[in-house]
Amino acid sequence: MRKGAGGATQAFMRAGTVSLPARRPRPGRGLVAIVAPLALGGVLLLLWQLVCSAFEVPEFLLPSPLAIARALVADWALLWAALLTTLRVTLLAFALATVIGIAAAFAFVQHRWLEASLFPYAVMLQVTPIVAIAPLIIIWVRDPTLAMTLCAAIVALFPIVSNTTLGLRSVDPALADLFALHGATRWQTLVRLRLPSALPYVFAGLRIASGLALIGAVVAEFVAGTGGTASGLAYQILQAGFQLDIPRLFAALALITVAGVVLFAAMAGLSRLVLGGWHESERA
Repeated sequence: MRKGAGGATQAFMRAGTVSLPARRPRPGRGLVAIVAPLALGGVLLLLWQLVCSAFEVPEFLLPSPLAIARALVADWALLWAALLTTLRVTLLAFALATVIGIAAAFAFVQHRWLEASLFPYAVMLQVTPIVAIAPLIIIWVRDPTLAMTLCAAIVALFPIVSNTTLGLRSVDPALADLFALHGATRWQTLVRLRLPSALPYVFAGLRIASGLALIGAVVAEFVAGTGGTASGLAYQILQAGFQLDIPRLFAALALITVAGVVLFAAMAGLSRLVLGGWHESERA
């Protein structure tokens, strides 16, 4: 009786074993993610154009998308040079913040006393408005490009430090015990366990910091007010406001927005390239 019951149980378990099919990405999902926001943006621009045309809104109050496009084409040489200047400061600040932020996070994880001593000052830099300290940095540093780079790097630093530190600490305790059981050194544990586990957090911090570096660069340009060949988009916005050339002002704003979206998309693409093959956060 027991033998029959055991055989029936085994047969039931074999019959109840179902192999689930592998999850496949939905076709056209990536296309929808691109087309949907573009379609919504097109509808909003069309409504904007219709409102400006129907109510005959003056360009010095709110220019229409067509007026902004005309200003972008007419002043393209000036705006393109200003965009390159702003992007140069942004990329330098982003690179500087990345190196300092990741190195600081590594040091914090290795030495708790160092984190306890320095992390509050990183928080103080984050909560202090960059507009308040940018004039001091510009006065202390003679080179305008270096001064603006430092200002933008300060704005972009904290997300990298905090996210990387959190990622380096968010490791599986069982894996940490396994590494300790096999006598792994602190450096081996950091490189082979903590760093791979922290990569999703690192890229999340980089996506945030890329936009903050652009914001910091624009704010620093507003404060510095550099003109001539070293003028960035912020200076062009100021000049357009003084001259009541509002379409050119909106064109410069549009270039800043597009640059921020491109930087964010580049960091998202890099994250997908590095993590897409093994981490569930980037897998389809």
